[in-house]
Amino acid sequence: MGGPVVHGPRAFDNEKYLEEQSAAILERVERFGNKLYLEFGGKMIFDFHAARVLPGFDPNVKMRLLQRLKDKAEIIVCIHAGDIERRKVRADFGIPYDSDVLKLIDDLRERDLPVRAVVITRYADQPSADTFRNQLERRDVPVVLHRAIPGYAIDVDRTVSDLGYGSNAYVETTRPLVVVTAPGPNSGKLATCLSQVYHEHKRGVKAGYAKFETFPIWSLPLRHPVNVAYEAATSELRDVNLIDPFHLEAYGVASVNYNRDVEAFPLLRRILERISGQKDIYKSPTDMGVNRAGFAITDDGAARQAARQEIVRRFYRYACEHALGQVDEESVRRISILMEELDAGPDDRPVVRPAREVAAAAMEHPGKGHRGVYVGAAIQLASGEMVTACNSPRMHAASALVLNAIKRLAGLPAGLDLLSPTVFEAVADVKRIAYGREFPSLDVEETLIALGISSSTNPTARLGLDRIPELHGCEVHLTHMASPADQKALRRLGMNLTTAPSFQSDKLFAQ
Repeated sequence: MGGPVVHGPRAFDNEKYLEEQSAAILERVERFGNKLYLEFGGKMIFDFHAARVLPGFDPNVKMRLLQRLKDKAEIIVCIHAGDIERRKVRADFGIPYDSDVLKLIDDLRERDLPVRAVVITRYADQPSADTFRNQLERRDVPVVLHRAIPGYAIDVDRTVSDLGYGSNAYVETTRPLVVVTAPGPNSGKLATCLSQVYHEHKRGVKAGYAKFETFPIWSLPLRHPVNVAYEAATSELRDVNLIDPFHLEAYGVASVNYNRDVEAFPLLRRILERISGQKDIYKSPTDMGVNRAGFAITDDGAARQAARQEIVRRFYRYACEHALGQVDEESVRRISILMEELDAGPDDRPVVRPAREVAAAAMEHPGKGHRGVYVGAAIQLASGEMVTACNSPRMHAASALVLNAIKRLAGLPAGLDLLSPTVFEAVADVKRIAYGREFPSLDVEETLIALGISSSTNPTARLGLDRIPELHGCEVHLTHMASPADQKALRRLGMNLTTAPSFQSDKLFAQ
């Protein structure tokens, strides 16, 4: 996956962010005697949410920042044993959290950032966690197990003792900055940081703790659309932005934080004071965070509009997840309220109506041999042009949309067939013979393979194939939920996909 593709005005200066955030981190390292455990909130790499709400934000800018600090930094990766057991999935990649940990380790190694260990948190002898541990250790990745601490963290006396943090295995580190990251929220990053800080103090090292943050952005207004988009992105977690009351009381300055951090702060402050023996290490949750993202926003209007669109995208995502039984109705209701707050609605996504219209038109004039539901699809190109498509006996709607889009980009006639009929039938025959498919219409990946084969003998197909990178960053909508294979393919092409929460058929098993 490449760098950011911005369709429209940029709203973020990556270089300014790199300068400000790296300076803030180094200042925090120095404040704590050259040993800091930095809890890394949000995604370390491929932060596509940030790229969508802050046009121009490099999804990998945080990894670039760590590369700047790589001589001082090392990494600990956490994963909650329960997430391994439940096979929790990272939505933007469509891969389980344990697979995401493997991918993250590879990404860090490629950038010469050392991973000291993987910590499996709240371990309770789960068989799947044991399998994951074996997998890592047999590839020479150190693994540490942390069991749940009884009474954590309400019982401060036990938590800050050898029966609490002291019972967790210590990860040996050698560099001033230790970044603690995880594939998702509630993975045990904070407890791992505090366990390490406890062990360091027992060893005479006056280590400190801080939190790397991106959202909510404390220096923006409370109900700024970028901050509201953070609430939308965490609807199932019930996160709510609010003014940090501790910061307001200490400094007389309004800053934005969110409910979980504010609620946890008094207890966290007590724990830090108990570990260090010092008072007033931090006066507020905002003090605890390191977040300079707001100072790198260069076009507030563009950021507001992009965030508004992201909230509409999140509505469709949660609506689909609710239809699939993955989230409750309250998560969808919360998104609806946030859309109303910003005077937005499901139809405010430009690609929605064209997709509906092409499906309705197809229903009025059914094609020969078509079976089942007509699925409409629309894509908005970087130029603002809208391209549509519909499913057919030969192709999924998403497949036809990709071909129509690259034809438009290449300046080819809309009615031109890019796929050789011979190649198409050969791929369809494989599906019939090998998989027993009665109606072998091609999905996106199969269509692109067929296009690649056709391009070896058809220069026109080659023209279309060469325009595929221009689809990255384009907005796409389907009137029905895409197959898992099509969702994965469109994500890999870098498209921002939404679908209506409607099933393509009455069959319960989707492939």
